[in-house]
Amino acid sequence: MTTPHDLPASKYIDRLAKYLRENVDEVQPPTWASMAKTGSHVEKQPQNPNWWYTRSASVLRKVYVHGPIGLEKLRSDYGGRKGNGVKRSHAGKAGGSNIRKVLQQLEAAGLVQITRPKGRVMTPKGRKLLQEVAGDLHKEMVKTIPELKKYQGE
Repeated sequence: MTTPHDLPASKYIDRLAKYLRENVDEVQPPTWASMAKTGSHVEKQPQNPNWWYTRSASVLRKVYVHGPIGLEKLRSDYGGRKGNGVKRSHAGKAGGSNIRKVLQQLEAAGLVQITRPKGRVMTPKGRKLLQEVAGDLHKEMVKTIPELKKYQGE
């Protein structure tokens, strides 16, 4: 069985974002998402109009790979370098609101659940979904790159 570990993260996240946008009704961008920045370390809001689905897919993959994982760890993962003008730059965390809303939507969809005090973990439904998307993407990638066939887990 192919898992998200076996595939390139960027291609997998794009495929999962497309699936979430088309098939999971609980994952919807809030009204403020088109105007919000993703953290204090960035200057502008995201230019991709579907950034909410990409972030949701990325968070879902991170919960699968690194779970149990909490909000503060995700904030530092999605953070970046905060420029301070002529002063030295420092690390800046990402905004917590958009990550929190994504996690709440994924919980409402039944893909993620809370385990206190450790953080979020995948539900069996979420694990099955991610493995199905990984299997479909792997089949397509094997057609273009036949060498990947040896990475198919049985």
